Amino acid sequence: MPRLIPRRPLWRGLLAAAILLVVLAIAAVVVILSNQPQNVSHPNLEFTSPTTAVAPPKHVKAAEIDNFQWPVYGYTMSRTRDFDAPADLKPPLHVGWTYNDGALLEFPPVIYHQVMFLIDDDASAKAIDVNTGKVIWQRKLGTLAAASPVVAGKQGEVLMPTLSNHGQSPGSGSFYALSMKTGRIIWRRPVGAGSETSPIISGRTVFYGDGAGNLYARDVINGHLDWAYHASGAIKGGPALVGGVLYFGDYAGRAYAVRASDGHQIWAVSTDGARFGFGSGQFYTTPAVAFGRVYMGNTDGFVYSFGAANGKLAWATHTGAYVYASAAVADPKGVGPTIYVGSYDKNFYAFNAKSGAVRWKHAAGGRISGSATVVGNVVYYANLGTKTTTGLDDATGKQVFSFKDGAFTPVIADYHAIYLIGYGEIYQMLPAKAKPKPTPKPHKAKPKTKRPSKAKPKHAHRAASKPKRASKSPGRHAHRHASRHPSTHHQRHRSSSHGRSSAHQRSRNPYGRSGKHRK
Repeated sequence: MPRLIPRRPLWRGLLAAAILLVVLAIAAVVVILSNQPQNVSHPNLEFTSPTTAVAPPKHVKAAEIDNFQWPVYGYTMSRTRDFDAPADLKPPLHVGWTYNDGALLEFPPVIYHQVMFLIDDDASAKAIDVNTGKVIWQRKLGTLAAASPVVAGKQGEVLMPTLSNHGQSPGSGSFYALSMKTGRIIWRRPVGAGSETSPIISGRTVFYGDGAGNLYARDVINGHLDWAYHASGAIKGGPALVGGVLYFGDYAGRAYAVRASDGHQIWAVSTDGARFGFGSGQFYTTPAVAFGRVYMGNTDGFVYSFGAANGKLAWATHTGAYVYASAAVADPKGVGPTIYVGSYDKNFYAFNAKSGAVRWKHAAGGRISGSATVVGNVVYYANLGTKTTTGLDDATGKQVFSFKDGAFTPVIADYHAIYLIGYGEIYQMLPAKAKPKPTPKPHKAKPKTKRPSKAKPKHAHRAASKPKRASKSPGRHAHRHASRHPSTHHQRHRSSSHGRSSAHQRSRNPYGRSGKHRK
């Protein structure tokens, strides 16, 4: 029976279809590459320069030391992660106490006076003495958490969310208010989609987001809902609060400014990274607000700078891969306002805060997922790929510190120590002990030399006759001279050794309070 369709024409048709598909695929790639977002820079868009180029030296008062606070993720409500540390709180550093949590520490603790508060990946909340590293109290709140707490000092509360209260998948979480002294649950509100937002407090109001795209404002004392704002996507990062305005991003790739008093939207802007459906263009980061700008990293690989007043794009600078990390902001001497952030492209960047130009780039050798922190003039970041922590000079990018542990946000600090957060441990890092100043040797006046007198010495004839009398008892004279000489030498030796002993004792005395090793 003859074939209805000859074999050769069918083969040619299939080949032509395959070629057409290849051509279309190539054309699609060309279109995508040609339309990828490019770096943008509008440096003159509303930028508030610092009033002074160099901050005055930090003079820490006793009250500041005793009542120290690092109450919120990012240190301040603007979330800039820049701590003006005492001059001696810098590398070289050595380990004081170590606390092993037994679970992943993705987000850092907060500090109120002499107590550190945290919630680990297993949703276990804990209070730790910063002097000893000992646990004061602990309370199991759920099964999964990924946020830092926030302290409401006036109300005596520490507040924090959970992602889940049952199982290891996000959902069915809660938001808790605990007693700072005992860990007792004061109030609790369910969060259906779970929350991994590090909350923030203003007065009696706490603000946090959830996986369903809701931003909540609740009363700190009783948990009453003041208002809720619904965004276009899940809110993962925490909001920053400056001038009565909350700034945050969502997983739809939009950035927002919302009035803190009533939840009224001031502006909302989009990014272009997700338009080709590759799952990019999401804001996981917590924004940093400074110089009239809002700084946010995005999973499309860009770091963005928006005008705080109107949301206009000031600049967007591309790294080589995802930017999950939140930015740190500082104004290093001789350099100017700078943004510090790491990327999944295995590099750590310092950007010009005004223009977005790269000031310097440090090859990290591994993915950077967590947020950097500036302590004094050193910027610290953790390497998720190598599980290490690195410190760089904030002006030059020169490496000045390295440590064997680290994963996400690496450090917080007070006026005594830096607290390094490893994968599952916290290390108290103390500055090197200052070398004692050498004890100055007492000044000995040189004896005055008398000029020989030309006149004959008085009783010269008696002086001449003395040797004759001494010669009658030479042994007694020799013995008395010999016994006096060792005695004099011994006295000098004791005096000299006493001086060295005092200096040695002084070198062993504890050094100043700012570098004191607290046991």
